[in-house]
Amino acid sequence: MDLRSIGMILPQQREVQAQPANEATLYDLIIIGGGPAGMTAAVYAARKRLATLLVSKDLGGQTLVTPEVENYMGYQYITGEELAAKFQEQVKQFPIALDVGDEVEKLATEGGQFSVTTQGGKRFRERTVIIASGKRSRALNVPGEKGLIGRGVSYCATCDAPLFAGKDVAVIGGGNSAFTAVADLIPIAGQIYVVNFATNWQADAILLERAERSDKVIPFLGHQVVEIQGQNRVEGIVIQPRNGGEAKELAVQGVFVEIGLVPNSEFARGLVQLNREGEVVVDCKGQTNVPGVFAAGDVTIVPEKQIIIAAGEGAKAALSAYEYLLTKVGI
Repeated sequence: MDLRSIGMILPQQREVQAQPANEATLYDLIIIGGGPAGMTAAVYAARKRLATLLVSKDLGGQTLVTPEVENYMGYQYITGEELAAKFQEQVKQFPIALDVGDEVEKLATEGGQFSVTTQGGKRFRERTVIIASGKRSRALNVPGEKGLIGRGVSYCATCDAPLFAGKDVAVIGGGNSAFTAVADLIPIAGQIYVVNFATNWQADAILLERAERSDKVIPFLGHQVVEIQGQNRVEGIVIQPRNGGEAKELAVQGVFVEIGLVPNSEFARGLVQLNREGEVVVDCKGQTNVPGVFAAGDVTIVPEKQIIIAAGEGAKAALSAYEYLLTKVGI
């Protein structure tokens, strides 16, 4: 049977249908965030014929700065940037309104509906909301850090490692993101100091083994960074044992901060329930404590922050929003 003969168009034959955002439109659904959760939610919503708007600073989120993806089904190996591009291609096959390059500043209720205000000054109205805004890198909050961002202080080894060829660097952290950064730096940098506040590593064994095989890597367990030194560029760091022992200076030209992520949920504070870490509290259907507001991906309390899990949670949230619109709003 030729599906086209009964009015169906195969996905690969669709023309790009992404739409510009329109402040005059009352959307059925707004999705805040363009990572795997947000983009998956957008595709599921569009397939349900919901008038959908996606607002995000980019399309890809943390996936864009993930060097290697070896555990997303269907791809034995793919870079994060390539996988994000695959997501983008699929989103743009549907009539989804996109406001990319802007971020939501405030989410509020409005007469039984919702409104979002963006940092760019735009305001959109919608019947339901999916919060899929992900997380951002956590800062050290030590003297010298803020003024040297982009001048040796980096939160993305995938992006910036090539800038430190032959230079001595420090990686701050002891988890998977820290040792992924170490793996990126081993073939590029000179000496690599790994400074971790905890007295043990939290990274997967395969990442630790890669670091242990290199004579470039010098570990400092149970130490904290107390200062980043430098005028116009990073010149060194000061570290101190967590038990308060003698401080030590390390001469480095780069500092890669890999100490975890912070939820991008400030715009929803005071509206939906957040936990102590700022993650959005959801149930198994992606529902928040506010009817009509759903959440998915790394910004939520759902454990295991993985691309495949975020995508699945995005699908669930979109289907829950559709059910809500059918049963509670009556679209």
